[in-house]
Amino acid sequence: MRAQDIMVTNVICIDMDERLPNVRQIMKRHGFHHLPVTEKGKLAGIISDRDLLRFISPFINSASEQPRDLDTLNHAAHQVMTRQPISVKAETSIEEIVAWFKRVDISCLPVIDDKEQVIGIITWRDLINHATFKT
Repeated sequence: MRAQDIMVTNVICIDMDERLPNVRQIMKRHGFHHLPVTEKGKLAGIISDRDLLRFISPFINSASEQPRDLDTLNHAAHQVMTRQPISVKAETSIEEIVAWFKRVDISCLPVIDDKEQVIGIITWRDLINHATFKT
């Protein structure tokens, strides 16, 4: 079994200069927890919902909101993303993918082609779904 057998292929990627309010909106609208970040079509980073929670002020839209809280929304994806994310190729074995999830504190792996363009994504949920349907 290979990455191409279980990866999600309808991946939405965002540009490095995408602003955080739009990133947050895309994640919410599609129910995503991760978005690959690209520069000139190539994978440059990954941004997760946890990254947004750490970076965006929790006081936005509350009685305690201050101008500095709103300033956290003015940042671009490249200021929040994880750079040089671990990625795999479509031919990567499921065993190697599981090893990455166990070895490193990550919850998704972008799947890239030889030109470093994103062609899919695999999350730990995809692995669980595959395992439960296989048995």
